[in-house]
Amino acid sequence: MILALTIAILAAGGVYLVLQRGMLRIVIGMTLISHATNLIILVIGGTTGRDEPFPNLHDIATMADPVPQAFVLTAIVIAMATTAYMLTLSGLGRSDDTDAEEVADEDSPLQTLGRSTTTAELAAHEAHLRRRQAKLHKRMGDATEEEH
Repeated sequence: MILALTIAILAAGGVYLVLQRGMLRIVIGMTLISHATNLIILVIGGTTGRDEPFPNLHDIATMADPVPQAFVLTAIVIAMATTAYMLTLSGLGRSDDTDAEEVADEDSPLQTLGRSTTTAELAAHEAHLRRRQAKLHKRMGDATEEEH
């Protein structure tokens, strides 16, 4: 009964957090749902009162089924990777400005400066890119002259 209550609390808390607005709350909610699912798989496996899955030490009829345990171990690894991926997306996507009206120059490298960038910072950054591009063109010109 305690395990069923724990699963219900984890699942309900996870669903509540997933329905919230913040990305961190969504990530924590997905993690709670993952934990609830892992507990459900372990309960279905029925490992209580069973022996370890070693055929040479115990009778096969009394051994616990190792497949649900393997599923849970795999699910834990997948949940950790998914959580790391979602946290990375939430950290990188915070300053992404997808509502920009201006189109970037075709010769500038693809990058995002963010919403908080001022016009002066943008102009300084573009000037830096142009200087770097001019140096690169000069080096390329010097390299082609040395080859001939």
